[in-house]
Amino acid sequence: MTTLNRKAQPGKLMVTGEAGFVGGFIRQALVAENNAYPFELIPSPDLKLRDADGLASICAAISPDYVIHLAAQSFVPASFSNPRETYEINFLGTLNLLQALKLSGFNGRFLFVGSGDTYGLVAPEALPLTENSPLKPRNPYAVSKVAAEALCYQWSQTEGMDIVMVRPFNHIGPAQSEQFVVADFAQQVMKIKLGLLDPEICVGDIDVTRDFTDVRDVVRAYLMLLSRAGGSGEIYNVCTGMEHSIRKILQRLLALAGVAADIRQDPARSRASEQRRIYGAYDKLHHATGWQPEIALEQSLLDNLNYWERKLKNG
Repeated sequence: MTTLNRKAQPGKLMVTGEAGFVGGFIRQALVAENNAYPFELIPSPDLKLRDADGLASICAAISPDYVIHLAAQSFVPASFSNPRETYEINFLGTLNLLQALKLSGFNGRFLFVGSGDTYGLVAPEALPLTENSPLKPRNPYAVSKVAAEALCYQWSQTEGMDIVMVRPFNHIGPAQSEQFVVADFAQQVMKIKLGLLDPEICVGDIDVTRDFTDVRDVVRAYLMLLSRAGGSGEIYNVCTGMEHSIRKILQRLLALAGVAADIRQDPARSRASEQRRIYGAYDKLHHATGWQPEIALEQSLLDNLNYWERKLKNG
């Protein structure tokens, strides 16, 4: 593995999907008083990844020095409903972006955000997942991410572009969409506490485990890699190396909020052939950057509850 570990030069950063959950925390990190990264986040128009000509115009106008490619169709159920749209946005949209950057003369670092979901169904004895674990995508979203990741690797080899790729596992934090399980539970728990919902939580299969990383730790990993740590063409897991059952997370949210509620199983919330256990290893990322998770799960859950309390009270 080639490790660059060069100090990043100051430059303009373009983030696709900047308006989303992770993009908001990138903005926060770059304006924080202890910001150690020399990136100037450049607001960009609403990027349409399927609009190749529009992307070319935007990249030429911005002329970024760094890019974090977050934008994607990332909701798994929606990928089953409309797989073609998912492939067009996540795979062909990535190709459009790379071509637009090449036309603009881009010669900086490009960070592609993939997904831990690309590993697919894994036997317990194969855990923890490493970057060398086989990819067995089992939904259109994961397939699109595998394809886009392969595309990025090819461009790092044949087009001379400095590209690093990440496979983040489940990440959580305040302001995440309630489409995702921890935010969904935090919203329901807080509605019960505020008297807006009967004391009953609707759940799917909660006797599975997942590897949850706080979004602020995820962003820190991205910015470290963008700062020229790690090698072009390399892939890095972003995870905690620990598994937590969804049931225990729900129980902890209830305890933190001081709420008692019945738990009702809703078959419509369960996915077919659900992976029972998932957790990864972040040794490669730690070796390249020194990164390790810093924010405890308890803090992430508390911040989620506080976010929903403010939102439900203030609208």
